[in-house]
Amino acid sequence: MPLVQDHITPRMGTRVTGLDLKQPISPALAADLVTLLADRLVLVLPEQYLDIPALKRATQVFGPLVRLPYVEPMKEDPDVIAVLKEAEERNIYVFGGNWHSDFSYLERPPGGSLLQAVDLPPTGGDTLWADGVTAWETLPADLRAHVDGRNAIQSGKPYGVKHRPKVATSTSVKMQRGDPEADKERALPVVRRHPVSGKAALFVNPTYTTRLEGMSEEESAPILERIYAHMTRPEFQCRHRWRPGDLVIWDNRATMHFAVNDYDGYRRLLYRTTFEGETPIAA
Repeated sequence: MPLVQDHITPRMGTRVTGLDLKQPISPALAADLVTLLADRLVLVLPEQYLDIPALKRATQVFGPLVRLPYVEPMKEDPDVIAVLKEAEERNIYVFGGNWHSDFSYLERPPGGSLLQAVDLPPTGGDTLWADGVTAWETLPADLRAHVDGRNAIQSGKPYGVKHRPKVATSTSVKMQRGDPEADKERALPVVRRHPVSGKAALFVNPTYTTRLEGMSEEESAPILERIYAHMTRPEFQCRHRWRPGDLVIWDNRATMHFAVNDYDGYRRLLYRTTFEGETPIAA
């Protein structure tokens, strides 16, 4: 049965119906989903209601399961993170509450993730994605000259010693912080080539990128700030309003995302899995 596709924005995000991932996933369907994700970067599959075994099977369509550092997984399954904010948690920073590409500082950053909605607030708690492919294709010439063929320095600074967060954070998602190893820097391409689509995409973000290679943080800051402002222009974004049973899959190689924290007083729980990526290759 062919997939029914409804594009959410012209360049990024597609709502996919006509399939049930609780059932066995054929090789043909798996290949179609991999290709579609690489092209559209964010897939929304309504009314999936996957349990944890089915969620893990769906994740393996896109690559081997990978466990993230510094984030405590579910006790019931170390391959799954419960992305939770309880109703009584107010005026706090939430997991994913800033523009970022997941763990982009790693030698092999994650290829992407899946989120299955479990408990949702009546309104709010949306997730936003920003399209790194279109942002690169439309980057102003002066900024392109600064970064084309260049590396950026990235680190796990939120989990290190130098840049520890100074705001209250959610206790429902337990994070390890204060690890000096997380402050170690790694040079990764500013613009990377997607291994499936072949498209070039910006691969910097304000959470993990510290500076441009060969420049100080102070020298890099105005350039990076302009790049982030460009990457997050509304026309490069896709916004998802969660519905019960929704499954969302996104590509971490060519997007940033942002969890909107506007639902104080309500419980929000999603189950998250992540699939393996590869060492970024410069475009």
